[in-house]
Amino acid sequence: MVETQKFHSALAVTNVKSLIPITLDMETGQYHSWATLFKVQAKVHSVLEHIIPPTDDEAKKKYQASKDADLPLWNQKAWQCVADLFQDNKNTRAVYLETQFTNTSLADFSSTSAYCNQLKSLADQLSNVGAPISNQRPLLRLLAGLTEAYSGFVTVMQQKDHLPTFATLCSRLKLEETTIKDMAACDSSSTSFLSVDNDSSSQPP
Repeated sequence: MVETQKFHSALAVTNVKSLIPITLDMETGQYHSWATLFKVQAKVHSVLEHIIPPTDDEAKKKYQASKDADLPLWNQKAWQCVADLFQDNKNTRAVYLETQFTNTSLADFSSTSAYCNQLKSLADQLSNVGAPISNQRPLLRLLAGLTEAYSGFVTVMQQKDHLPTFATLCSRLKLEETTIKDMAACDSSSTSFLSVDNDSSSQPP
């Protein structure tokens, strides 16, 4: 009698990156976000117990029965090894990320978008290593790290009783960046026009 090959819906997933777009990297500190997405997909595909055994007595009985019925599919060691690897030395990572966050300034970036994205990324990474920061800190760090060209923008924001959300502040900063660039372009055009006009008037009739 030919034994019917067992099949599980999770085995039909051929490209896990389409479900979990975050790539694990020791430098980015995104393990928590990756693990969260992974567990969501594991639950959707009914394999969550493969990596996180249940604690309820009745669920544990069903879990053990399922495991005994098809032992080759059950391997939790790999998940635990990954967790240990990325959650090791949390304090060291937190200190490093905190230093980066504190020293981040617009002068090191080509645009306000890149600047805002970096601050958001560092804040997320700090949260991922168990050192979350308040909602206010990214706002204050954003303003403190702006260059002299944005001094007027900083003054206006500092005079507000309540700062907007980080996303809103970044949006207003990008608008300010566009305004500054437009003004610089106008000044440059005016200077060029005056220069040409002066050269023309200095020519003999």
